[in-house]
Amino acid sequence: MSKTEPTLAKRSSRAAAPERTLDTRDVLPAIAAVTGAICVATLSWATLGWHSVPGVTIVTLAVFVAILTAAEFVREEPPPTVDVAAVEREELTPPPLTVVREPEEAWSPETDRPRRRRAFRGVDLAEGLVAALSGLAVAELVRVVIRMQSLVGFAIWWYAAFLVAYFLLVRDRSNVEAAVDRVITVLVWSVGLLVTSVLVWMVAFVVAKGLPRLSWHFFTEDLSTVGPLTPGGGGKHALIGTLEQVGIATIMVVPIAILTAVYLHEINGRLARPIRFITDALSGLPSIVAGLLIFTVVVQGHGFSGFAAALALGVLMLPTVTRASEEILRTVPDTLREGSLALGAPRWRLVRSVVLPTAVAGLVTAAILGIARAIGETAPMLLTAFGSDTTNTSPTNGPQSDLPLMVWKLIREPVDAQQQRAWTGALVLVMFVFLLFVAARYIAGRNERRLRRAS
Repeated sequence: MSKTEPTLAKRSSRAAAPERTLDTRDVLPAIAAVTGAICVATLSWATLGWHSVPGVTIVTLAVFVAILTAAEFVREEPPPTVDVAAVEREELTPPPLTVVREPEEAWSPETDRPRRRRAFRGVDLAEGLVAALSGLAVAELVRVVIRMQSLVGFAIWWYAAFLVAYFLLVRDRSNVEAAVDRVITVLVWSVGLLVTSVLVWMVAFVVAKGLPRLSWHFFTEDLSTVGPLTPGGGGKHALIGTLEQVGIATIMVVPIAILTAVYLHEINGRLARPIRFITDALSGLPSIVAGLLIFTVVVQGHGFSGFAAALALGVLMLPTVTRASEEILRTVPDTLREGSLALGAPRWRLVRSVVLPTAVAGLVTAAILGIARAIGETAPMLLTAFGSDTTNTSPTNGPQSDLPLMVWKLIREPVDAQQQRAWTGALVLVMFVFLLFVAARYIAGRNERRLRRAS
């Protein structure tokens, strides 16, 4: 046996040691320490008349730590007596021989499965609560010492102290690897809950603001016959403008984007690399730049119109639909292409009869995502459609409004009635985007199941 084997054996035995669970000897000292600290704080504040908040806080924490330390020393067990002669005899006795048998079943990928995580237990909840209370105490101490008034700063200090305390508690009961794993898990869940909470709060805020005025009249009336202080009115003119502009942009962009994606992935000619580079560059194009482009080329010569707004939306939709369509075409199994080519089908027939029918659901999803990208734009509309309070059903003649532009104009008015109309328009716009994303997810799920069956 080499010298390194005992060390490895010790490490493996330490790693495989069972976790120490909390018992009464762990809980009672903590309760006694909290009770003693509260008693000292009450005595210092009420009886002795010491009204210095920092001083009382520091003394309370000192008493808490002192009681915990004393309890740890009191319950510490005396070291066991060691019989030196017995240990020497055991070391001189040769170890018994053991027969190592080969494993009955050899290793295989099917039997090598990851270990399942253990279930959440009461000890984990106790550790989380203790860490949260410790973080709260540290954050309160920092707030008192530096006289911090920011609630966000208090929350950051509490969260940092909570992570440190939680790491120390888990490390004391398990090991460093388990503590790091728990802390990373807490970080991931915290970020997910924060993002979800912000999204839910935004949607709930828009619903609470726009729902009171949402009625059938909002879809059948415009703002041509009402004033800022007059009740009534709706967003029919904006709804018609939104549907016409987005519809025209979709009809123009989707065929071009799909053909571009087919060229980039299926043909992959000499111009594929520069076209892909230009598409990626257009993906980050600011919307106001698209509006300035159409304003310079179209509006200055033909005036404001819904068609000019559709052109600006098309510039924004084109890179999104192209890149999404290319990614969808990559999901089509190569076995389908190889089988068609083996049967002697030319490439154009392969694309028309095999690739596009297989990816049609994903291409529809790409088009929906492009529509959702452009339906909420406001800056290009200011330079192309300009906006109007009357209903204009002709996208090529005169200014035309849409929902984002209507919301932007009304929310700037210092009148409560106009702002309520703006919030209602924002709610309708959010409903449109939500329906588009639900449809995209549904169609994408169907396409994934279809491709799984085809492969």
